[in-house]
Amino acid sequence: MNTTIQTAKSRFSRFATSVGLIAAGALLFAGMASAHVTVKPSVSQPNAWETYTLKVPVEKNIPTTKVALKIPNEVVFKQYEPVPDWKVATEKDSSGKVITVTWTTEKDGIQAGQYQRFGFVAQNADQNTAAAWDAFQYYSDGSIVEWTGDEGSSNPHSITEITADATSATPAPAADSGHDSVGTAAGHASTDTAKDSNPAPTSNNAIEAAPAASAPASSAAQTTALVLSIIAVVLGATAVGIALKRRK
Repeated sequence: MNTTIQTAKSRFSRFATSVGLIAAGALLFAGMASAHVTVKPSVSQPNAWETYTLKVPVEKNIPTTKVALKIPNEVVFKQYEPVPDWKVATEKDSSGKVITVTWTTEKDGIQAGQYQRFGFVAQNADQNTAAAWDAFQYYSDGSIVEWTGDEGSSNPHSITEITADATSATPAPAADSGHDSVGTAAGHASTDTAKDSNPAPTSNNAIEAAPAASAPASSAAQTTALVLSIIAVVLGATAVGIALKRRK
């Protein structure tokens, strides 16, 4: 009888431990699921000189040392905000429009568990449309994560909905409206070609084509990730507590 009870307790303990490990895995997945490279705001007004923010989190245990951002047809890149220890290079098409902006560092880069913001100003199209931001994240080991997928994919790109109904967009000051050249700052050289910037690789996604009309529900995804994280913590703590109690 005692042997049967001990066997049952042992099996239950292993089961509880397994549940704890699964819950911990769910927590890790939920955390990673929300750690996407994003461009904000997700909604802006037509013809606005918008101040955009590229946010780059690190999902691996190695640093990110380079980020390349494809500029959608629906916006015109104007200026960038200098970031200490990061150099900026631009690639232009035959008409002189900036099509890629690349941030590179020779320093430590963005470390595991950290993120970095890169700010820039771009002028939106003068009509309702949607702008898809394809981004390429380079790690120090040479690996590249392409944030070029559609909504619902594992590596989605950000989309900014340009609409006259936008109420949260804040255009850049009127004093900036006459500047059509890319801004540069001391120590942050800007180039016109891809020769020195080693731009993003060619993607199968149609960068030049008009993107999907609806913006991804990033807030919903973050809420889902938070709920999953809470559930995972509760399940993990419960499983570990039961396992420890049964072993006594």
